[in-house]
Amino acid sequence: MARKPASLFVCQNCQAQYPKWTGRCEQCGEWNTLEEETRTATPSRSATTRKGAGLKTTRLDGKATPPARLDTNMAELNRVLGSGLVPGSVVLVGGDPGIGKSTLMLQMTCALARAQHNVLYVSGEEAIDQIRLRARRLELDRDPKALDQLELAASINVNDITASLEERRAFQVVVIDSIQTMWLEGVASAPGSVSQVRSCAFELIRLAKTLGFVLILIGHVTKEGALAGPRVLEHMVDAVLYFEGDRGHQFRILRAAKNRFGATDEIGVFAMTDTGLREVPNPSALFLAERHGNIAGSAVFAGLEGTRPILLEVQVLLSAKSGDGAARRAVLGWDSSRLNMVLAVLEARCGLKLGSLDVHLNITGGLKVTEPAADLAVAAALISAATGQPTAPDEAYFGEIGLSGEVRQVSQAGIRLKEIAKLGFRQAVIPRHVGTANARPKAPHALTIAETGHLSDLVRRFSPAGKD
Repeated sequence: MARKPASLFVCQNCQAQYPKWTGRCEQCGEWNTLEEETRTATPSRSATTRKGAGLKTTRLDGKATPPARLDTNMAELNRVLGSGLVPGSVVLVGGDPGIGKSTLMLQMTCALARAQHNVLYVSGEEAIDQIRLRARRLELDRDPKALDQLELAASINVNDITASLEERRAFQVVVIDSIQTMWLEGVASAPGSVSQVRSCAFELIRLAKTLGFVLILIGHVTKEGALAGPRVLEHMVDAVLYFEGDRGHQFRILRAAKNRFGATDEIGVFAMTDTGLREVPNPSALFLAERHGNIAGSAVFAGLEGTRPILLEVQVLLSAKSGDGAARRAVLGWDSSRLNMVLAVLEARCGLKLGSLDVHLNITGGLKVTEPAADLAVAAALISAATGQPTAPDEAYFGEIGLSGEVRQVSQAGIRLKEIAKLGFRQAVIPRHVGTANARPKAPHALTIAETGHLSDLVRRFSPAGKD
């Protein structure tokens, strides 16, 4: 006798299951996140057990060939993907609402269509006329080659989509916008629920692996910035890309959080314009275009995003504390706890009293810096703001700071120095080279290296005697 489907309440934030509805999830603490879903009972073991066919094994030292790639004709996107799209792979693209995910995918599909690749763009959020209006605004509808190879569809029914793909078998790239809007018959829950997202993604991924086309899923993100839906979705796909940016800035960053066919933490830089996203081949020059080198509280940081060196401006503003409470620490683009550490080291090891001042720190351009190599540039900006002495306009910094005030070496110093020299800077303040584990970085032509072993050495550089 068939068992009745079980009704469960599933938290849409952490996927915890409850037999009845409660206002608050006990696992993650979120309110009103439980939705009712119907789960079909698992068949008995005797009904599903079959004898396996056995595994075919091979040696580790067998011949391996790199996967073929589809050139997207967008250099920044190719950089993040690892030289292009791999046939049969699945890519998940996430980002905040309105950040430009659909614009990026529409520009990519048109570029692929111009290269004579058959592309299908399926939208579950917009009608066909809305997509056409965006393409007209982006001036993408003027190339007859792209119009011949790109096909549009508006549907949320996964069964209809898979039936069309199995029937045609001609598409090389398929874009689903978005996976949270897809609906699969037989799953008794609303689109966007954990069960629907997982089941729809499984059916589409299975078909992509079978037929060998590239599947690109556009996904929504939660208010914390994580991809909405079950966490298993990120494990099912081959690459996870995050499209980041601040709506107040024109810059958009495409970052690879996972990539089975390329490096992670690679970034592609785009600028949002009236005619869509424009690639930025030299982001350092763009980030520093509006920098004024004669203002105290500013320092240039030579960072590294994946394999790409990027120069950014660190800005610090110190002001008198207002009220009787604790001093304020306002941070944009950097880790606030790391700022507190640098402030504590400056006060305890260098005698610089900043604890009673409000500190405002900003990384220009809207890029979020995570590597500890920015410590030295932040310290330079803080010391400059405290002393009123501007940093040299042709000087850049990188280095990690320890709790005793020592400046530690960081990775890829040679690549950072080359980028500093390429942008016309004449001096780089870097950690002092110690030991023989790493070779001393070679300074490019016309670039002076100033090695710093302790944070107190940096403080003396801003004193009147250090300026002489």
